[in-house]
Amino acid sequence: MRELNRTLTDALLEPILARDPAGPRITYYDDATGARIELSALTLANWAAKTANLLRDEFGLTPGARVAVLLPAHWQTAAVLLGCWWAGAEVVLRPDDDAELALTTAGRLDEVDHIAEVVALSLDAMGGPVRDLPLGVTDFATSVRTHGDQFHSRGADLALDGTSVADVLAQSRESAARQGISEKDRVLSEAPWDTSAEVIDGLLAVYAAGASLVQVDNADPAKRAPRVGTEHVTVSRS
Repeated sequence: MRELNRTLTDALLEPILARDPAGPRITYYDDATGARIELSALTLANWAAKTANLLRDEFGLTPGARVAVLLPAHWQTAAVLLGCWWAGAEVVLRPDDDAELALTTAGRLDEVDHIAEVVALSLDAMGGPVRDLPLGVTDFATSVRTHGDQFHSRGADLALDGTSVADVLAQSRESAARQGISEKDRVLSEAPWDTSAEVIDGLLAVYAAGASLVQVDNADPAKRAPRVGTEHVTVSRS
């Protein structure tokens, strides 16, 4: 693949897929519901490809399009972000006026009512749909499943909140080194992904190092120590 067409997702996933496609890449817990979902690198890539195909085929987005992502730290959010970058989109983590499309939870629809196209995610543990959506809002779970799980990536200059693909990748690698994350690590995190810095430190640094992420939502402090042992955690961050 020519470097010009190389996306952030290519740079993050290609080494992992080549080395260990079947190993766990994101393990998601919600301690409020008891949910636990684990995706291999291959499954995560398939979800990302479906998302990229949704953006291109259903919404006609082209490389360089701005996509607002208003989602918490979640396995579906990881797939959405990787899919956006595979499609060549620039992700903005706010309801930007110049965004062509927004991906958000049902509870934040009022923040993106000025954006032309809106996709809502239920964040259901098993990927279920959002019920009773307003007219004109697309349900992610229903729509994304109809799209292919392979995607030919589309390069673009910008990746995240106005920062270039090269700079986000460099920052992710620097963050991984700073946090002491290597490809052999299982990283436990309870931190949000609300800002670009949090996305880089909490998600992208893990994949830039080739590591595996255990992401916990609504964390129960009493479950942290047992989880470290159960999930073979080697690096913990809060």
